[in-house]
Amino acid sequence: MNDTTSPPQWHRRSARDWVVDSLMFLVALGFGLIGAMTLPGDPPPPPVPEPFRVADQVIALLGCVALWWRRRRPVPIAVVLALLTAFFSLVGGAMLVALFSLCVHRPPKVWLPVLGLSFVAAFVHTSISPDEHAPFFLMLLLNAVMLGAVAGWGISVRNRRQLFASLRERAVHAEAEAQLRAEHAQHQVRESIAREIHDVLGHRLSLLSVHAGALEYRPDAPAEQVARSAKVIRESAHQALQDLREVIGVLRAPVGELPQPTLADLTQLVEEARDAGVEVEFVNDHTGEVPERTGRTAYRIVQEALTNARKHAPGADTSVRISGTAEEGSTVEVVNGPPASDAETGGTAGAGSGQGLVGLAERVSLASGRLDYGPTEGGGWRLTAWLPWSA
Repeated sequence: MNDTTSPPQWHRRSARDWVVDSLMFLVALGFGLIGAMTLPGDPPPPPVPEPFRVADQVIALLGCVALWWRRRRPVPIAVVLALLTAFFSLVGGAMLVALFSLCVHRPPKVWLPVLGLSFVAAFVHTSISPDEHAPFFLMLLLNAVMLGAVAGWGISVRNRRQLFASLRERAVHAEAEAQLRAEHAQHQVRESIAREIHDVLGHRLSLLSVHAGALEYRPDAPAEQVARSAKVIRESAHQALQDLREVIGVLRAPVGELPQPTLADLTQLVEEARDAGVEVEFVNDHTGEVPERTGRTAYRIVQEALTNARKHAPGADTSVRISGTAEEGSTVEVVNGPPASDAETGGTAGAGSGQGLVGLAERVSLASGRLDYGPTEGGGWRLTAWLPWSA
């Protein structure tokens, strides 16, 4: 479809263009031949000087030939042919084809003046060469109807082309938007899987790090303590492998099918931390049945907080308190004291990547909750989250 505001750039004719241009040329030529023919029984035409008759035929032929360039110069050709129809009748077919093409390829502000010029030319031609066998106003009306029909046909073709172009453009945009949505969904799935892997494996590997560091720092520890640490390392490594197999097994499944903990699993999580040598005080003051989504998010908050406490404050006392009701929402608070000395912990404190709190903040935000964290006055750390009581 050509631009509605500026002339289209000229391009090589396609096979379809050649067929259409040939048909338009034949239609205009046939119109001129029919106008020049005199059938038996028709009244004799009014006497016309021979030079004028020859000029009429030559101009009609040149007008038909000019139609081959109507795509490149539609306005000048239509204007010239409209002016010629005021004095020569045989060129009318070429003028109608040029008007039709102009209405197809140009906006109304361009073809309306040319259509008006064609009406004026028809009026002039009817006045100069009246038909002796038909009233003046009838011939003028027939010319106006013919011009209006050709213009209306051209407008219809133009509107149909614009509609098809708009539908194609919408289809392209819809396909691009669908691709973007698919990429965004894939990105969200990858982020969700990354969070699950971080939450699950980070907790297990932090236990391994604590006990391995203690064994490295205290090689002369009592056999009972060495055995207990070795047992925790073995169990944590086994559980980490199990969790990893579960996550890898559902990488192509929807995120909702990933292994998800609940609030009831918090007791086991706290016991694992206590087995690792962390003094954890756990209080659960929830009233009523906690929604699954809220319980799952609360579990991940406590899990990340305990993992960070083991990493950055080994040996510190930690308290976990969760409370809430359906009206007030759920509140999760994890507070740990300052890290103990290296002599007590085995020097296992280390620096993390900082991605845990970032992922946790995103998880809480997706649950429409709030997350606050920061150091306490005594050198410890407090993490507080509020979650809406929603399913």
